[in-house]
Amino acid sequence: MYEPIRTKSVHTMAVAPGIPHRSRDEELAIRLAGQLTALLTVTDELHALTDCAAERAALASAADRITAEVTRLSGHGPLRAEPTGTGDRSRIPALRQRARTLAGNALAVATSRDDTEAIALAEELLATHDPNGQDLATA
Repeated sequence: MYEPIRTKSVHTMAVAPGIPHRSRDEELAIRLAGQLTALLTVTDELHALTDCAAERAALASAADRITAEVTRLSGHGPLRAEPTGTGDRSRIPALRQRARTLAGNALAVATSRDDTEAIALAEELLATHDPNGQDLATA
């Protein structure tokens, strides 16, 4: 009564031969590098706004470690934005909260990827931006 369908359905996934496909691990590495690059931008902003020499040193060290991790993940150094450096210290709590959120996102992706180096870095940065008022110099 019904004629069988002879053509492929439009709902099936066709694999195009010329399009490169990435593995799940490669996609997670790209995502993790992106989260860490965003965290690097916030870290640079905090570094520009901080007056305390110990905090500036801790932020510079964190930026160096983030840069090294992004380089390991992507094979090249991250693009770094120039900090605005407007001197508005009232932005520091919001920047710390943003840094904590980005570190948490990086931790989630690193855990999915089972990347122990990135997990350790993200946990350290998450603790560094603890909202309980812990100074960066004492972290």
